[in-house]
Amino acid sequence: MHGSLHVIIVQNHIKVNPKYSQEFEKAFSGTNEHLSSMKGFVKNEILKPVKGDSYIVLTYWEDMDSFNAWTHSEAFRQAHSRKHPDDMFIGKSELTIHEVVK
Repeated sequence: MHGSLHVIIVQNHIKVNPKYSQEFEKAFSGTNEHLSSMKGFVKNEILKPVKGDSYIVLTYWEDMDSFNAWTHSEAFRQAHSRKHPDDMFIGKSELTIHEVVK
């Protein structure tokens, strides 16, 4: 990644009703268009469960300030404004944030 940066990884653990797996993957793979213009954004990845029941959406940021700016931006509101079927998600998602140890 970027040498001396303290990279922050945000993990959103999301339980998805299996009948909506493809729709979820398509919707979240498109999030990158909103993220790519954000200062401090490094990359994102979507991890599909092989064993277990949660997708994990990872976003990598140069620092916490960049992530916080994203969560308060118009681009964030647009990325999260999509309407999904009521039964697409199973329970609440869980957000965890970690710093990469160098």
